[in-house]
Amino acid sequence: MFTIFFLLFVALAASLFLVPFKTGRRAFWAKTFRVFVVILSIGAFTYFFITKSLSQFRKDALSIQLINKLPLPLDFYFIQLETDESKNLTYETRHVGNIRSNHYRLEYLDVQHSDEVWIAGFLGKKNMVYFSQHSLVSKNEDRKIEVNNYLNQSAKLSEVAKIQIEELKAENRSTAIWIVLDFLLLFLNLYLLFNLISRKTPN
Repeated sequence: MFTIFFLLFVALAASLFLVPFKTGRRAFWAKTFRVFVVILSIGAFTYFFITKSLSQFRKDALSIQLINKLPLPLDFYFIQLETDESKNLTYETRHVGNIRSNHYRLEYLDVQHSDEVWIAGFLGKKNMVYFSQHSLVSKNEDRKIEVNNYLNQSAKLSEVAKIQIEELKAENRSTAIWIVLDFLLLFLNLYLLFNLISRKTPN
């Protein structure tokens, strides 16, 4: 997502540099480009917010019901281990969210190239108080996982999980910054386009 919002920033900034072209053939192409960039940006943001708000249910996905039985709310992450055709190991990190005591969250995982998932729970921002490994050998059977106590099944793997989670947080922070900048440029482009159209519209 970082790349998409960075490219939108470049396109929106470029459209602002075309504002001075108000007459002649250059003005037509400048206006066409500016309108195209604005429509593309609105479409990209609409798609982004719709996909974020909808359920992540996917056909043939494995559902995992994560239940927090601990007395305190924890912030949970899934780290899914995946292997590609070359047998290279990669990590897909997902923020499940904050789950209160005696509440649950239902997540859907694509396990076509994955046989294992790690679950990490944080009390606060950096205090990992729960880490567990779960095999996904039976990919047709949905899972229910209860967090009943504070544990760390593997100190070594939990450190790997922390690194992956920090990378996800850093990427999310960068994406959030570019989204804010894109919004500012988008509103500025919309304002200038409306002014241009209103000046050319006869009273």
